Amino acid sequence: MVARRFLLRHDDEEYLIDYDTEDGFEVLQFQIFSLTSVPPDNQQILVEEGDVVLAEGSDLTAVSDKLRLLSVQDAPVPKAAAAAAEIGMTDEELARLLQAEEEALYLQQFQTDGNWVEFENRVRSYVPQVLLYEDPIRQEAARKTVPVDEIKEKSLILLAKEGNFKPSDDEKSHVFLLELLFWFKQSFRWVNSPPCDSCGGETRNTGMGVPLPAEIQYGGSRVEIYKCKTCPRITRFPRYNDPLKLLETKRGRCGEWANCFTLYCRAFGYDSRLILDFTDHVWTECFSHLLGRWMHLDPCEGAYDRPLLYEKGWNKNLNYVIAISKDGVYDVTKRYTRKWHEVLQRRDIRTEAVVSAVLSDITTECRRSCSSEMISALKHRDQKEMEELETNVHLKNDSSLSLPGRQSGAKEWRIARAEWGSDEQNSPTGSSCPPRKCADNHVTTICSAFSLLVSHLSKEEVSKLEAARILKALKQLLLDLRASPFKQRKAFLDSQGSPFFRRIVPPLSNLLEAISLKGYVLPDGRVSVSLAGDPVLTALALPVALDVIEEMVNQPVTSSNPGTDSFLRFSKSNRISSGMVLASGEELPFGIATAAFDGVSSSKWEVTDGKMYDLEEYELMSANDAPERDPYDWILEGSRDGGSSWTTLDSRNSQIFEGRFQRKLFKIDKTHSRNSFRFRFLRVRDPEATSRFQIGSIDLFGDTH
Repeated sequence: MVARRFLLRHDDEEYLIDYDTEDGFEVLQFQIFSLTSVPPDNQQILVEEGDVVLAEGSDLTAVSDKLRLLSVQDAPVPKAAAAAAEIGMTDEELARLLQAEEEALYLQQFQTDGNWVEFENRVRSYVPQVLLYEDPIRQEAARKTVPVDEIKEKSLILLAKEGNFKPSDDEKSHVFLLELLFWFKQSFRWVNSPPCDSCGGETRNTGMGVPLPAEIQYGGSRVEIYKCKTCPRITRFPRYNDPLKLLETKRGRCGEWANCFTLYCRAFGYDSRLILDFTDHVWTECFSHLLGRWMHLDPCEGAYDRPLLYEKGWNKNLNYVIAISKDGVYDVTKRYTRKWHEVLQRRDIRTEAVVSAVLSDITTECRRSCSSEMISALKHRDQKEMEELETNVHLKNDSSLSLPGRQSGAKEWRIARAEWGSDEQNSPTGSSCPPRKCADNHVTTICSAFSLLVSHLSKEEVSKLEAARILKALKQLLLDLRASPFKQRKAFLDSQGSPFFRRIVPPLSNLLEAISLKGYVLPDGRVSVSLAGDPVLTALALPVALDVIEEMVNQPVTSSNPGTDSFLRFSKSNRISSGMVLASGEELPFGIATAAFDGVSSSKWEVTDGKMYDLEEYELMSANDAPERDPYDWILEGSRDGGSSWTTLDSRNSQIFEGRFQRKLFKIDKTHSRNSFRFRFLRVRDPEATSRFQIGSIDLFGDTH
């Protein structure tokens, strides 16, 4: 018999345990249960010296007297059949997977290198970093650099394009975060090598330099030195860690990107975490109340909610992925893998128990100033996340999900890091995408209003030159409205001396109504125009109207089209609208399928409803760039039964778009009554140069039954 007195630490509390070693390990567990209320089945007891996990058969006479108790997941492990059904596996598949994990955990005890101090120090070093995001001065500085009204407007437009004109607060908050991500992606600059400070020319790296006091002040302890390839000037590139400085420089690599973007997220009130990937990458997570979970956001890639991007797209061999926030640190590796048993074999710093203990200690320290109510709420959220991660890690790897290799950074650098991915074209286009609601009725309404206006001009026998003059005045009105504040749009339409101006007021009223505007004639002859209702409707419609009128104004005047009839092709009134769009692929976040139908030339699609329509013709518009991606061969099909069966309505081969934003109208030989339509784009213009496809817009014209 050996009498021992153990000091047990658990949840920031310490307990003294007097124990007789002949009583057996089970008695020790029940003693601990009586002190901590942690049931024996949920206990993981760790000897602090040597980080040994105690179990039945352990020599309790020889171990150190300092113990640490970890509470394993309270939820009972589901039976194999129930677990397999929940995650979409057979019992046999799940059993093999669990066996592989068990073997990896066993081998881990012999593979760990014992350098757990390095692991702890690496994680701890980021805690002061994330606490900078809580500084009110830094948060206010961040908010001042953001065009908040513009992002709010874009958020509401994005929701409106999906048919959601009355979003909840959670929906608005979620979409604002996504638009903030897109804005940041476009405003921050990636640095491969900085341009020369003197002449702006290319530079080459010559090594590291000694940081200056002004650089150290903002955490720039690492300074890269570059020499200009043209002039003798040396350019310094400090790797700043203070996000306050990054708000000014707006440049860097993934460390600076994630550091600065996480500050922006906190500045706008999102629960945010900096994510540290031990295989050399960092990104952000934010808690989405709309989704009820943490969401992955990578500012470098402009990617969101795609946690398998690194393992499946970049071909990364992950090991430790740690989330760091003001509330604690968390091992979230399981969110980013579907190969957990393989990842376990690479987690060779310390055992899982030690990793859990280290993170638990740091988290406890981070929460010392929290109220008991806050700690309880955080623990509840932690538990939900743990359950989510345990479920997700055993989900099947979706073979239909296509994720790209790394997009940020020079090609050679990405290849050297083995993050280029397996896709030959390294395309960000997904192989599948969800059905999307196409809320484009406003596009048809605007086309109809322009058609009425042009018909009125023709009836009044207005010459093309005079009509162009009127349209230019309308264009200026729309430009002035677009430049005015989102919720207080107001501008004036000047007749510019046109004798026909007053005669177009009736059809002009229809056009303004289509854009959710109203106007009245002032005594001086001008028309005062302002919002007629929901500003979101106007924000959605203005770009469409501007694109239509831009094409009409820029149409060349020739002797063969001196009248207003030449405008009619831009203002068809029988455009088909509103339905569901299902595409084989699309590029997130901008090149989604519905972009082909939104009536805006600057957007593009890269990669059915119940009414019957008599389809007569359709129009395609080339996108803004890359002619090699234009459609070349395609088939248009139609369905009478909502997509159960299809018949060919039209086919085209060897079609060439000579310019950008060029529209081409294709008439169908015979009118076809259908309720669903499908394009199969078979070939791009230059398949040897690219496998990517893009189209600026698609418009269908016909009569509705």
